[in-house]
Amino acid sequence: MMGREEALKLLKEHLHDDRLVKHSLAVEAIMAGLAERFGEDRELWSLTGLLHDLDYEETSSNFQLHGVRSAELLEGKLPQEALEAIRAHNELTGYRSESRLALALQAADQVSGLITATALVMPGKKLREVKVSSLKKKFKQKDFARKIDRGKILQVEKLGLTLEDFFALSLESLQAIDSQLGL
Repeated sequence: MMGREEALKLLKEHLHDDRLVKHSLAVEAIMAGLAERFGEDRELWSLTGLLHDLDYEETSSNFQLHGVRSAELLEGKLPQEALEAIRAHNELTGYRSESRLALALQAADQVSGLITATALVMPGKKLREVKVSSLKKKFKQKDFARKIDRGKILQVEKLGLTLEDFFALSLESLQAIDSQLGL
């Protein structure tokens, strides 16, 4: 399995949009927090989060390939369970997975967007201003961050986490890297 330094190098070779790189770092942080919570392989879960959107720019004109192409690029660098989770995080690929890793990745991918959007409407636009109560309120507002798939966030309940606990874990994970995210 590749290490984080190699993964970051690969990420920066494939993603040139700083927002996508920051999103990848955010999902990595949440996945690391989830791995620790569930007693899973932190390195594997972190790398899966970091590299899940590796092909995003390449597949932007044919989004049905998003995730499939990432898995191809990562073949031999990550275990099959990670490649399966990466393929399945985009429902347009037709791949489905109910593995813990896949469900966690789908939830982390979506909640990172909700947390970032919530931070950006705070007076100082900082993660430190966001509270779990703010996330719960914004989650219920369907017109806020409309592209966020709330159903995928709720999948954490299949993993044994309450929505509130997931928000707390995710927010704490992102606040720990707020300087990297510029928030």
